This record gives sequence, structure tokens and C-alpha cells, in this order.
Amino acid sequence: MAAVGAALRSGLRGAVAFPSQQRAWSSGSDQLGELGKGAGKGGGGGGTIREAGGAFGKRQVAEEERYFREAEREKLANLRKHHEEEIYHHKKEIERLQKEIERHKSKIKKLGDDD
Repeated sequence: MAAVGAALRSGLRGAVAFPSQQRAWSSGSDQLGELGKGAGKGGGGGGTIREAGGAFGKRQVAEEERYFREAEREKLANLRKHHEEEIYHHKKEIERLQKEIERHKSKIKKLGDDD
């Protein structure tokens, strides 16, 4: 259950990780305790501000999460734009090929008229 919660908190970052990394992250989050509340059971809470805990630690966690959410949003926007450009390109290619088909049909018809 803890692995599912860690995967949901990590968003896309967890989705692109290898299974061995996901296990390491989920077991690490169990040792850390609640983020921003100071050093966890296993030591090392992600930096001196986080280790200190309190309002600054919580603020650091919130800023990091906001940064990663924004980065994920930008990646998705870029991916969406890329797919829209691909669709546009393929539609233009279809139009070009349809014109070629019509050109060949007219040549075949011309050949048939000559008989």
C-alpha cells in the first residue's frame, strides 16, 4: 500500500522509473516519515532545510512539489504540441497522396480514351 501512495505522490516521475528504483523510493519514503517534518528514521531527509523540519521544511517540500508539477505540465504540453504537429503533417501528406491518386486516375482515363 505504501508503494501505491509513493507512486501517486511521485506522479510521472514514478511512472518512468525502473521497478527497482520504485522499490528503492517506496522503501525510502517509509524511512523518511512525513516530508518536511525533519530527519526520518533512517537519517537523511533530503537536505538541511528539510532535516530541520518545521515551517521551512514544509515550505521546501511544497516548493519542490510545485516545481515538479510545473515541469510535468510543461512536458505534457510539449508532448501534446508534438502530436498535434504530427497530425497536421500526416493530414497534409494524405492530401498530397490523394492528389497523386487523382493524377494517376486521370492518366489511366486518358489512356482508356485513346483506345
